[in-house]
Amino acid sequence: MRQATATTQGGNPVSTAGSTRSGTAAPGRHLGRRLVQLYSGLALFGASSALLVAAGLGLEPWNVLHQGLAELTGLSIGVVSIIVGAAVLLLWIPLRQRPGLGTVSNVFVVGLAMDGTLALLPDARSLAVRVPLLLAGIVLNGAATGLYIAARFGPGPRDGLMTGLHQRTGRSIRLMRTAVEVAVVVSGFLLGGTIGVGTVLYAVSIGPLAQAFLRLFALPSAPSGSTVVAGTTPGRAILRP
Repeated sequence: MRQATATTQGGNPVSTAGSTRSGTAAPGRHLGRRLVQLYSGLALFGASSALLVAAGLGLEPWNVLHQGLAELTGLSIGVVSIIVGAAVLLLWIPLRQRPGLGTVSNVFVVGLAMDGTLALLPDARSLAVRVPLLLAGIVLNGAATGLYIAARFGPGPRDGLMTGLHQRTGRSIRLMRTAVEVAVVVSGFLLGGTIGVGTVLYAVSIGPLAQAFLRLFALPSAPSGSTVVAGTTPGRAILRP
């Protein structure tokens, strides 16, 4: 039996299924743990993004756009993230995508956690502080990604956009992801978003990190011989809040 897989923002395959011999836990099992993983993961994702913002050495693609729009509008980057997430979610309608609890929660929790963390962080001026913030943000982002993907409550709104485009156009998810995120980064940069070494380091490391943490936080497999129930995450989906 083939394992279900998903692709993180770094483009690396991440397994969302359990062992081919023992199967995966049914979605109804471990509900309490799944909810804790979902909301912990989303909150930590927002916090990790705040660390990258504070480091000032380059952001992940969508936050380049969020930061640029924040500069343009005067809104906080977290509020912009919420607005953009909600707008992207509306694009699911013509693409015939169905949101899950994780999808809707993603829109609000990540942005609120980002603004809350930024309010607590002091200004980082020296590289001796900014570099550790960058590294901590990337590692924490990988852990957060593993947490919320393993919860299996649905992809984030931006990921559903890409998988929806894949399904409607027949083009590969990798192509859709590249096209969308290049447009997002360029637009964000022109608006004043930060691109730097952190952007590159994030791109090359988030896939392996998310895969490692996904294995760590994976739900226990169902007993041998039980029915295998696929997770709510689409196969080969690009998973990101």
